[in-house]
This record gives sequence, structure tokens and C-alpha cells, in this order.
Amino acid sequence: MEKIPNLPGPKAQAVIARDRKVISPSYPRGYPFVMEHGKGVEVWDVDGNRFLDFSAGIAVASTGHSHPKVVKAIQEQAERFIHISSDYYHPVWVELAEKLTSIAPFEEDAMVFMANSGTEAVEAAIKLARYHTKRSYFIAFLDSFHGRTMGSLAMTASKPKYRRGFMPLMGNVVHVPFPNPYRPVLATRPGEGYGEAVVRYMRENILGHLLPPDEVAGILIEPIQGEGGYVVPPPDFFPALRQLCDDYGILLIADEVQAGMGRTGKWWSIENFGVEPDIVCSAKGIASGVPLGAMIARKSVMTWPHGSHGNTYGGNPIACAASLATIDLIENGYLENAARVGAIALDKLRQMQARHPSIGDVRGIGLMIGVEFVTDRETRQPAPELRSRVERLAFEHGLLSLGCGTSTIRISPPLNITEEELLEGLEIFEHAIALAEQEMFQPAL
Repeated sequence: MEKIPNLPGPKAQAVIARDRKVISPSYPRGYPFVMEHGKGVEVWDVDGNRFLDFSAGIAVASTGHSHPKVVKAIQEQAERFIHISSDYYHPVWVELAEKLTSIAPFEEDAMVFMANSGTEAVEAAIKLARYHTKRSYFIAFLDSFHGRTMGSLAMTASKPKYRRGFMPLMGNVVHVPFPNPYRPVLATRPGEGYGEAVVRYMRENILGHLLPPDEVAGILIEPIQGEGGYVVPPPDFFPALRQLCDDYGILLIADEVQAGMGRTGKWWSIENFGVEPDIVCSAKGIASGVPLGAMIARKSVMTWPHGSHGNTYGGNPIACAASLATIDLIENGYLENAARVGAIALDKLRQMQARHPSIGDVRGIGLMIGVEFVTDRETRQPAPELRSRVERLAFEHGLLSLGCGTSTIRISPPLNITEEELLEGLEIFEHAIALAEQEMFQPAL
């Protein structure tokens, strides 16, 4: 398999040099890809090199890059008007809110608060939960990622570097283990599933000794963890968690920022587990890359009054138009495609796992798949250096991928990826794994 020569190319190097002089050093950059344009799953850098995109801008480009229908919706709205603040009304955001409430993952009527990003949607959920319940505490999960603003950052617990230098954060947040079947940290009792064991731990240790249950406003959770490693909980977990919330009047808040909008083959990843949340946070893939976030809540929960929360740009007409086009595309083909092509991807990756000892676990639903690398399958020792090497080698051979967790690479391409594009990308991925294994596991001379 041919390696793309001279990466980064001269034009990319020039852009990167300019970037370093004027852009905040806080941004994480995995490798030197400088995009020039994209179409669907294909992207090209400024030097003309072609890549397949298996990260979709962190699961944002849900309909692929520059889908003609989304582009047309943006252009037509821009010709009418670009902005009107939320102090006024416009038809497009009402239409979008109606659509979002129609696909909300609960039977009760819903209402929507529009924002610009996932972290803003989470902040809105935190504020609404406190206002509605008149309670102050929250429970979140280790390895979670909910954003980087101060409220959502207090919920985030995936990497210490996100918190270093920013303390103190918002208080009254307690973290518990996420039910990771590949890396369990709690013992189970006879006849008890691991998800049930985690909820029992919450009942006995958190609500039994640490927090008064009647002072807990909400439990915030990614139904499938994103940044934490694309971790899928066991099927017994969410029914037990929903029961816990019902027992104590606690709101169940689903952070669907990365896993929602069709990525798992259902509108919302929590729908894979047979329970209904009280609040849903959405962003990333909601508008194919135009900044937009939404906090969707049961109407009975959306009880805050006029002026208690707002947003200047949230529900921007261009973003709403892009979102409506995005939702239409997902509804009319891409939802089914995510389930179908995702199943093929999982099968191919598990076959790949049998050929490569560095792959410890393959997990996921739809087109939200994690491949976790280990130094030894018996000990399950994470292999972050090998993971990073696979990511870099894949880039050098024409595939964009993105790490998550300690040693996982996420497979999260646009939802309109074809089977042919998937197989081409997986061929590059396996070649990168083979090269990395050869480099890092070869016997010492």
C-alpha cells in the first residue's frame, strides 16, 4: 500500500507555520492535516492529497462534507437573512424545534432550547435541572466528556489536563464509575449484571452515604461514552438507572452530543437501551458542521420563566436551515445506512481483531465504533503509544482517524459512507495496524 509522500506538503507546512504564530496553543492537534476541500467522505489537503475521513470532524459531518442539499439550504437562507437574535421570532427555528420535538426520545410533549454547541446545551441542561427540581447536586461518570465551559467541565472526567489550572469548578458534582464491560472496577453479586452492580453502588454508597437523594437534581450521562473511549454499557444498566431516578425524583439527562442524530442507527443512542430520559443534549452532527446545539426537555420539566436563560446566536437561521436539511437526509436514508454499514464495519473489525494481537476490544453500535489497543490481551494493558502510531500511520496512508480514551481509535465516518468507502478505509486502517505492530512489537536484536 502506497504511502503519501512528503506529509505535510509545502503548502500545509506554510499554513501550519502561520497558525503557530497566531492561534492559541490550547488546541489539540493529532497530526498535520490541513484541509482544502471535501466531498462526502473524501477530503483533500492544500497540497492535493486525498484522504478518507473516518472521524467526520469528531462526528460532526453527519451528512458528509458539503452535501449539496445542506449547502443549498445554507445559501437560500443566507440570501433571506443571516441573523436575528432570540429576542424575536423566525419561522425556521420554530420548524426545527417542531422537528426536534417530534423525534425526542420520550412520549411526553417536548420543548427546545437552542444553543451554539454541545457544551452550551449541557450548561442549559444543568441550569434547567437545578431550576426545575430546586436541588443542587449532580451525579456524573468517570471517563465522561461533557464540554469545557465551567459547568460542563465540572461534569467532565476523562482527562486531568482538562481541569489543570482551572479549579475551582462548579461544585456539588460527584462522579461514579461508568459501566465499562471491558474494564470492570466493581464486583458483581450472584445473578447481578455489571450495569446493575454500578447502579447498586450508586444507591448504597453515593445516595446511601454521601448525597441526600432529595438534593440530587440530575444524573448526567453519555449513553455511549465518546471521548472516554466509545464505551457501550451493558444492557442491564439503563433500566436500573432509570428506576433509580424514578425512585428519588432525579432527572435523567442524556448527553447525546456525539452519539445522537442517527450515529447509532437510531436518532438517539439511549433508544438502544429501552429507556426514556428527561432531558437530551444535542450538537455535533445536528447541522452537518454549522455550529448549533439543542437542549430538548420534557414539557413538564421546561418550567423556567421568561428571561431566565437565553442565547444571542442559538437558533441562528443559517444553522437551523442546515439542521433541517441534515435531519431530512438522516431520516430518508442515512439512519438506515448507519445501521447497515455499521454492522458491516463491526464484523470486519472483529475479523481484523482475530488477526492482530494488539486489538483488545472492538465495540460499538452503528457508526460509533471503538477499537481499543492493548500490549497484552490477557492483562488488557492499554497501549497508548501504539494507538497513536496507528493513527499517524493511517494518516500517512490516506485515512483520517481520531483517538479517544486511553488507547482507543474511534471509527465515526459520515453517516452516508458507502460500503466501498468503508472497505477502502478499513484496508488502510489494518495496514497501519500491521506496520505499528511490526515497529513496536518486533523482537529486540
